[in-house]
Amino acid sequence: MSRMRFGIFMAPFHAPPGRNPTVALQRDVETIQQLDRLGYDEAWVGEHHSCGSEIIASPEIFIAHVASRTENIKLGTGVLSLPYHNPLWVADRAILLDHLTRGRFILGLGPGALPTDAAMIGIDPSEQRPALEEDVDVLMQLLLTDEPVTKKTARYNLVEARCQLRPFTDPCFEVGVAAIASPSGPRLVGKHGLSLLSVGATLVGDLDLLAMHWDVVEEKAAEHGQKADRGSWRLVGPMHIAETREQAMREVEYGIDAWCDYLQHTAAAPHFRPGGDTLQERVNWVNESGIGVIGTPEDAIRKIDELAKQSGGFGTYLMMAHDWARPDATARHYELFAEQVMPAFQGSAERTLAAARYAQSRWQELDAKQSDALAAWTEKHAQERAAKSG
Repeated sequence: MSRMRFGIFMAPFHAPPGRNPTVALQRDVETIQQLDRLGYDEAWVGEHHSCGSEIIASPEIFIAHVASRTENIKLGTGVLSLPYHNPLWVADRAILLDHLTRGRFILGLGPGALPTDAAMIGIDPSEQRPALEEDVDVLMQLLLTDEPVTKKTARYNLVEARCQLRPFTDPCFEVGVAAIASPSGPRLVGKHGLSLLSVGATLVGDLDLLAMHWDVVEEKAAEHGQKADRGSWRLVGPMHIAETREQAMREVEYGIDAWCDYLQHTAAAPHFRPGGDTLQERVNWVNESGIGVIGTPEDAIRKIDELAKQSGGFGTYLMMAHDWARPDATARHYELFAEQVMPAFQGSAERTLAAARYAQSRWQELDAKQSDALAAWTEKHAQERAAKSG
């Protein structure tokens, strides 16, 4: 497998509600700009319409805004709730973003995470996953072929529909599907040869779900003649790191309770629910349940290595963005991760470390030779001056 990639999955979680949303959104923009400068590979941005904490309603608009303020980082919808939209317009907007970003766009899809979103447009939770399967079939036909699509459902009616542009990326930009606790996403990934985005596999407290996700992908890929590529598999988990564990734990006192309260009592998502009722219980839940890390860069390295072994291998680790710590501490977290965690999986420091080891192995020998050479030249110079003056 090639070099591991890293990024963030930004819902975003701005809990508790009631703070200035303009400031929060600006901070989201600045976070992605920071990640771009630090060499992160990807940033995924979510779509939500209710509950007061996840406040980006259109990841496409947000991505278009951020794309002009970044240079290299890839930008994905994390995720777009496909059953809420007409797949023709989703395809058209995605193709437009692919052109505007010159190939930095990734289309991430899901059924919709918040039932309060779906309820406002008359969709029952029992309808969301069947609708996603139906809509992905339509969407991929629109993206990959020139054939017109005619399809009528309870949510839309397409009559000889087609996209008027082809994607900038040949033959198409990357498309991924989210998986949390059900096989819905992995089924679609295998069927269409897409990318898998395991958003909550660690949060539900059962890491065996990772293996289940990939088993379903491989089963469906074989059934439909597709290739199952672990390199396109992304795992999402929450982390906050600092120079010491004690410092990291002090820093998350700022906001981890609000994050847990939101997911425990406001967002009706039983598959995505933290444990614990007190600050200490919640910190312990993160570190002891296997879902994430509150600690040091070394702790983060161990966790990612553990996930790689548990899953059998994946291509990208995405940190779940949150407001556990103050903005300055969160920014330092991303710096530490880029400086110390990413090189452990990307090999970017191997040659510098080898160079240091080589120099250290010859230090005594070469230090003595250098000292002798300097002394000899100094002596030579002194003798030449003495000869001239004589």
